[in-house]
Amino acid sequence: MTIEYFSERNPGTKTLPRSLATKAGNFVFVSGQVARDEDGSIVAGGIEAQTRRTLENVAHVLALAGCTLEDVVKTMVWLEDARDFDEFNRVYGEFFRENKPSRSTIQATNMVGTKVEIEAIAYIP
Repeated sequence: MTIEYFSERNPGTKTLPRSLATKAGNFVFVSGQVARDEDGSIVAGGIEAQTRRTLENVAHVLALAGCTLEDVVKTMVWLEDARDFDEFNRVYGEFFRENKPSRSTIQATNMVGTKVEIEAIAYIP
């Protein structure tokens, strides 16, 4: 089995000892993504803006590994505030309309102070 590592490029995270994604065989494991823009700054705004940017970042990392959100089979979500769950789900549903991956969602404080963090696992047949 071939393993590929996709490195960090965002100024806000490139010093972290991790890969953006790891492709192992037909699976792609995306490291936790948050609402950082291209210059590494955290996107201002509430849960809607941060969820949207976080999922755009997940999609970008998947593209580096040759797949899309359609290939995602599992996500893990950390929400800072459980009261954001309904609004989070509304935005999340815009990104996963047809193929809805399995998902775990918990409440936790994020290391960088964002309202949401999302990991993903994709499978490329």
